[in-house]
Amino acid sequence: MSGVISKEMPLEEIEALPWYHPKMTRHVAESLLMQNGTDGTYLLRPSSTEGELALSVRAQNAVKHYPVTWNGKKFKFGMVNFETVEEFTKHFINLPLVAGESGVLTALRYPYPKNVDEFNIYDTVRVHAEFGSKKISYTDKPHFQVGSKEGYLTKLGGNVKNWKYRWFVLVKNELKYFRQRESKKPIKTLDLSQCIEIDTDITKGKDLCFKLEFPWRTFYFYASSESERKEWMDLISWKLNLLKATPLEEEEEEEAASASTASTASTEYPSNW
Repeated sequence: MSGVISKEMPLEEIEALPWYHPKMTRHVAESLLMQNGTDGTYLLRPSSTEGELALSVRAQNAVKHYPVTWNGKKFKFGMVNFETVEEFTKHFINLPLVAGESGVLTALRYPYPKNVDEFNIYDTVRVHAEFGSKKISYTDKPHFQVGSKEGYLTKLGGNVKNWKYRWFVLVKNELKYFRQRESKKPIKTLDLSQCIEIDTDITKGKDLCFKLEFPWRTFYFYASSESERKEWMDLISWKLNLLKATPLEEEEEEEAASASTASTASTEYPSNW
């Protein structure tokens, strides 16, 4: 759920920004920018941290999120302070460059408007049938999480045991790596649904090293900083936990939802509800 913006913020001015999306969550921002955005598309939204905003930015193959804080008098974005919303807006007109821990710069080029023209036409339902009462198993259902990230990691080769600097892109349940950021075709795509474990590693003599274990091979990587390693590991671990949710857990959730529905259905509402 989106966070609550501090009451001290100049809300009317913020909400007047054409690229401020007042009810957007991180998940929706990632989905929207990955689907419709391009490198440098951005939007402003509430943060899950109370009293803050978040700037969501589409990079080349991932979406990055940066905090915009308010101390009661000034906005702070990155290393710059802004006393008014007008100053903050002018900063974005000048196409600023931003970079996170990876050090890769992204130019903020295209604000994503909250009001977009839509083609007003709908399909007509010609067939509407049920397949039966059989429950769909958890493994048959798609995973809707996004959680994207991109950046450089140094990876240990499989056949030739040397370390190579590669560009990595994590989108949905796929971790791809490329020879360089500009490469169009990945060297390899790792399906995280087949990953057994992620953990730190001290066996390869490299600081900031971690590993991904698959049935056929263990991949070793090291990051440029502890915070960068932590971000990669936290995000991949989160995805693995979602993928490894057991069918039993899913059945329990479905039973609880059914019980809740039954309880609601039996409630007697007022006639004018």
